[in-house]
Amino acid sequence: MKTIKILGTGCPKCKQTEAIVRKAVADLGADADIQKVEDIQDIMQYNILSTPAVVIDEVVQIKGRVPKAAELEALLKA
Repeated sequence: MKTIKILGTGCPKCKQTEAIVRKAVADLGADADIQKVEDIQDIMQYNILSTPAVVIDEVVQIKGRVPKAAELEALLKA
């Protein structure tokens, strides 16, 4: 099972990223634990300068932008 964390404080782009992640996981039928991380102290531990960010299995894969669904699906298949 993959662990996916969406880092963001709740801005519209962060919410959009969460929706895209959830849809990509559902479309693939992937076994994933999706977590929304909104606490700024927790976000800072990943050394990112801007949100939204997507962390898959504790590796920052996307930061500072809303990902495309196809990009997420490719990362989840890897």
